[in-house]
Amino acid sequence: MKILNNTAIHLYKTSTSSRTVGSQVKSNPRNNLIYGQRRCGKGRNARGIITARHRGGGHKRLYRKIDFRRNEKDISGRIVTIEYDPNRNANICLIHYRDGEKRYILHPRGAIIGDTIVSGTEVPISMGNALPLSISSYTSGKPYALEEACTVWEGVLIDQKEESTSTDMPLGTAIHNIEITLGKGGQLARAAGAVAKLIAKEGKSATLKLPSGEVRLISKNCSATVGQVGNLGVNQKSLGRAGSKCWLGKRPVVRGVVMNPVDHPHGGGEGRAPIGRKKPTTPWGYPALGRRNRKKKKYSDSLILRRRSK
Repeated sequence: MKILNNTAIHLYKTSTSSRTVGSQVKSNPRNNLIYGQRRCGKGRNARGIITARHRGGGHKRLYRKIDFRRNEKDISGRIVTIEYDPNRNANICLIHYRDGEKRYILHPRGAIIGDTIVSGTEVPISMGNALPLSISSYTSGKPYALEEACTVWEGVLIDQKEESTSTDMPLGTAIHNIEITLGKGGQLARAAGAVAKLIAKEGKSATLKLPSGEVRLISKNCSATVGQVGNLGVNQKSLGRAGSKCWLGKRPVVRGVVMNPVDHPHGGGEGRAPIGRKKPTTPWGYPALGRRNRKKKKYSDSLILRRRSK
């Protein structure tokens, strides 16, 4: 509000958050890289009972085939378009390879239309390129200690515009779309803004620090993509209104304290009553502030060196 000539003048924005366009990335997807996918249940099981709350509705979607394996070895490709994908919070980009192949990949942060990418065992360490974590079977010299590596390489990322002629991925490299099983395709660090760090190499394994803070071992033969996933900060975007959330297939969330006792353990009471318990619980009576649900004696327990941080 400004005061001019003893008169209060209210200045308003031309449009609110609800009037803005959801995505500034526009492009028509290729027909041979998309297919219809029926969204069964929308939070229901085979009996039609809700098993995942707050899901349902949403706009119809066409699934985009994403190349997580990056198995076009030693064939360079050019980024043609950067597109919006309704099935994930990260953007995707269309790649035209020299042999005529066309594929979608996750959009690396900082990549623009016209950039060239390539995947293989002996490719430059530059943004968007995919290569194994290490091309050598064993590392020579003194092995790296975990605590020392986490301290030395904390926060060290490879420059997005800097290229290295080395074919062995150096420590401290920012990577995403990381394989867990060789040849299966990337499964880790695929969300918008996700980035992992290569902090140590020892024997046949490489030590990675994942976006969750977990430190675990991965086979050095598994491949990863250099750089960070784009569309950073999408979780901080203001949707503006409830209808925009419904378009995404997310139903309203109701607090348990305003429900009836038959619907939630926090419900009931006269007026604004407390929950009546020492600790908050889920609608089924379990502790709501964290409950262990990881499978006991899982095969990957021996590969996790440090659990994820809350």
